[in-house]
Amino acid sequence: MAIAPYQRIVDDVKRQLRTGALQPGDRLPSTRELARRWKVALATAAHALRTLAQEGVVKAVPRVGTVVAGGPSRSGTTRGSADLTRERIVRAAIAIADDEGLPALSIRGVAAKLGLPVMSLYRYVASKDVLLFMMAEVAFAEEPLPAKPPAGWRAQLELAARLEWRVFQRHPWLARVVNLTRPQPQENALAYADWIMRALEETRLPAQEAMRVHVLLHAFVQGIAVNLESEADAVAQSGMNDEEFMRRNLDAFLRVATSGRFPHFEKVLTGLRPGFDLDFDALFEQGLGVWLDGLEARLARRPGPAKPR
Repeated sequence: MAIAPYQRIVDDVKRQLRTGALQPGDRLPSTRELARRWKVALATAAHALRTLAQEGVVKAVPRVGTVVAGGPSRSGTTRGSADLTRERIVRAAIAIADDEGLPALSIRGVAAKLGLPVMSLYRYVASKDVLLFMMAEVAFAEEPLPAKPPAGWRAQLELAARLEWRVFQRHPWLARVVNLTRPQPQENALAYADWIMRALEETRLPAQEAMRVHVLLHAFVQGIAVNLESEADAVAQSGMNDEEFMRRNLDAFLRVATSGRFPHFEKVLTGLRPGFDLDFDALFEQGLGVWLDGLEARLARRPGPAKPR
């Protein structure tokens, strides 16, 4: 398989780090210079630098450019120490985000939690964006997909969605970090995508439709999960959970809902008394069932032989 042009640049930088041709603090060529040297488009060179930054190999320094942030060590012992330190940083960052929410996360806060100088962290993590990338990768690894999938595409999609939901529940901040329109090349997240694509092979969907199914399923799970962090923030700011908030605002809400302008909603609202329990787990389970029922019905309407479940 041919190596992508951007990956050739990435591999060359790492080779120079291994051989000592590049040292921590050394400045890398500019995007324009890399594009000229490797005879690639500017976007390809920029992609290579972003990849190196996401892996913590380089970092951007104002008024200087892109420099080596530490990179792979030439010594196995030192490399192990660097990996251990990087893991401690990521674990500390996850603990802060889990306990205090994403707005509380900062490089300075992680350094304080570890009792390390702030600038020392930049040897291992080039920026907050890189730290978030690493945090997401560690989080998705906590719910690995089984080596042997269950039988049928529906059971396999159901399992993947539930595992992803568990990750989002454990780390409510994660749904705000994952970007649907600009996904990052994270191996542990891509494992879910690969699982979905393999499951959908038996449906014989064209590639475009299979990719849309994957994106839509992920969007469903993330769309429910993003409310976990929002609710946690609301509780922290107001001191009230969702039930207490509704009780306090119920009269004002009912005045609008029962004004006569919304008769169908009013009818359902009357049937819900004494109240409606917004249980995220129940909402997820019902939504997943409806989503899969819809996909199954859509597949059943496709021409050709029946598609196995």
